Amino acid sequence: MRELVLRKCKSCGALVKVFEDCNCKCGLECCGEKMEKITPNSVDAAVEKHIPTYEIKDDVIEVVVNHVMEEDHYIEWIAAVSDNYEEIKYLQPGVKAKATFKYHNGMTLYSYCNKHSLWKKEVE
Repeated sequence: MRELVLRKCKSCGALVKVFEDCNCKCGLECCGEKMEKITPNSVDAAVEKHIPTYEIKDDVIEVVVNHVMEEDHYIEWIAAVSDNYEEIKYLQPGVKAKATFKYHNGMTLYSYCNKHSLWKKEVE
């Protein structure tokens, strides 16, 4: 199963999606420093407010994240990834943290909180 690989700059906060990650010691750099790989579900925060939940209806998967959507703290985007599919829905403060995608077997759902980083849920 294909994973969503992200790297983040500790200085400026730039977030980069990596199509094929570097396995050598050189790494990706930003602001003169190596970017750190983001590990989903690794920040000490309320899991129930960050992990995507879902409901499958026919060929559609409805995804919701039970999270506040305030100006300074919100879910920036929700993504659905499988071996041959990837789609990201960008969100704004003030709207519900939800998205709808075409359902594919073996999907992984991701949500990205502007304060608590990356979260994921395997679709069963």
